[in-house]
Amino acid sequence: MESKSTLKTGRFYYGWVVVGLSMVSMAFWFGIRTTFSVFFVALIDHFHWGRAEAAGAQSIAMMVYMIMAPIVGTLVDRIGPRKVILPGIILTGLGFLLCAQIKTILQFYLFFGIIVGMGVTCLSIAPFTVILAHWFERKRGMANGLAGVGIGVGVFILVPLIQFLISFKGWPFAFLIFSLLIFTIPLPLNALFLRHGPQDMGLLPDGQSLKNLNEGNLIKTQNKEAKTPLPWEELTLGKTLLTIRFGYVILFPACTTFGVYIIVVHHLKYLVDLGVDKIWAASLLAIIGALSAGFRFFWGWFSDRAGREITFTLGGASFSSGILFLLLYQYYPSLILLYLFALFFGAGWGVTAPMFMSITGDFYKGKFFGLIYGVVEGAIGLGSALGAWVAGVIFDQTQNYFWAFVLAILLNLVSILLVWLAAPRKFRKVHPLPF
Repeated sequence: MESKSTLKTGRFYYGWVVVGLSMVSMAFWFGIRTTFSVFFVALIDHFHWGRAEAAGAQSIAMMVYMIMAPIVGTLVDRIGPRKVILPGIILTGLGFLLCAQIKTILQFYLFFGIIVGMGVTCLSIAPFTVILAHWFERKRGMANGLAGVGIGVGVFILVPLIQFLISFKGWPFAFLIFSLLIFTIPLPLNALFLRHGPQDMGLLPDGQSLKNLNEGNLIKTQNKEAKTPLPWEELTLGKTLLTIRFGYVILFPACTTFGVYIIVVHHLKYLVDLGVDKIWAASLLAIIGALSAGFRFFWGWFSDRAGREITFTLGGASFSSGILFLLLYQYYPSLILLYLFALFFGAGWGVTAPMFMSITGDFYKGKFFGLIYGVVEGAIGLGSALGAWVAGVIFDQTQNYFWAFVLAILLNLVSILLVWLAAPRKFRKVHPLPF
């Protein structure tokens, strides 16, 4: 007679439900991050704050994320995801309620930067990468890519919605509606359907049955085929965090997101300054989000076949090209350049989350993965905070975003080099998967 696990894995695999929850949660997580650019314009127009000053709220939120991500990642594995994620969602909703009452820049820093910054970490890529690493091995890139689709969907839906609400009834009303959405969508869904790992339901990673596993353990099978022992097999946690490879693993996403947040936070104001209509600019960001959603799934699937380095290189080249088209728009104001920016930046942005999640999982999925990926996300938070703030400083000093955009391109090229130096190909056998 077949085991309980074998029987269950012959049916629909519950891991894909967890992927769906990850998608919805990350839609709100990144929707909150990107709608900041819309609130950024509205609050500057209302309070006449400086750009670096206003962008400071996003930078504070990212610094809080840097601190909270390792804690959240560790707690997910220690006490379970529900006890971490549900309180975080409640805190996020409360922060947005308070944002509707903003009167000073310090209140903006407190309500958005600290309260929302703490809460939204629990909806972010940090806990869900840890959770998905339990549910998937061979199909990790595909699962992470599909979950990452939520990032683009959140941008596509929430950015134009918030811009419409602000235009219709003002930014306090938009903050209020956003709070209600948080309480009514991700909170009940995660409360009802979130599970920590397949073992909680008598299942195995990827929905495989026991009889299809070599020696009853998929990780051991993959490691036996790999060229080199995985870092977390031969080193203690402390030594792992001090290796040069771990340095590459935390630096490449930090460099990338430095550039991402230069663009995400400031490009809408940049376009408005150049005479682009606010609704049109917000709609362009929504289109970018939709494009990135499709590419996140594609890059995740593609990386399982072609490898992480090639995938990230192609995505990074698209990312830099998109920023270049945006930069050229101030000298040659053609809509074609904006459409090319949307296409290439959307494609390049789409490669980020799936590769951050998958490369770290390839190296460090194991006993301390929650803490390790939390540290990675902490570095990402630092890069994001600096990118948002530095671009504002550059503009305030030069009245132009030229050098900020050039810096974003250069750091993205550095991140591509760092991925090749980290060399995930040496630790992971590429398994061609049926589409």
